[in-house]
Amino acid sequence: MKIGILSDSHLKSDYTKEVIDFLKEINSEYLVHAGDLCIEKNLQLLEESKLKYVSVFGNNDRNLLQLSSKYNIKQEPYYFQIKDTKFKLMHLPYYLTPDSDVVIFGHTHMFEQDYKNKTLFVNPGEVCAREKPFIECVQLEIKENEYIISRYFKKINEKNFKKEEYIYER
Repeated sequence: MKIGILSDSHLKSDYTKEVIDFLKEINSEYLVHAGDLCIEKNLQLLEESKLKYVSVFGNNDRNLLQLSSKYNIKQEPYYFQIKDTKFKLMHLPYYLTPDSDVVIFGHTHMFEQDYKNKTLFVNPGEVCAREKPFIECVQLEIKENEYIISRYFKKINEKNFKKEEYIYER
């Protein structure tokens, strides 16, 4: 199972589209957005991807609250399950407790990954390239006995994404 993870799109719908298209190109089956979509266009892009997706409201998403019935955007922390894997999704890193198999968060604009006490923690970094000159996303591949985290990043003026990979035994 391959899950595309992104966060902190802010007003950069062109970067968001580029990341979603890339995650589809590398065969992601699901999309998870960890908040700060900021504009409806970014929600539309998730919807138009035709992949199953879920997102949460970030601290800059108050203007999107009335759209929760139109798009799959939830209050944080949001718990869900894909196959036999339990997830907790949030924007603000306030609920970093090991009460799921995978905890996904955003807000810091920094890529993070850690595996503690059989819980995987992932922050995909930022789509918007605000804190640093990189567009970032993650693909999480979940296999029976391992997690494979592939971090993809590129400078805004570059054509191709670079990749870093991290593997943990489940």
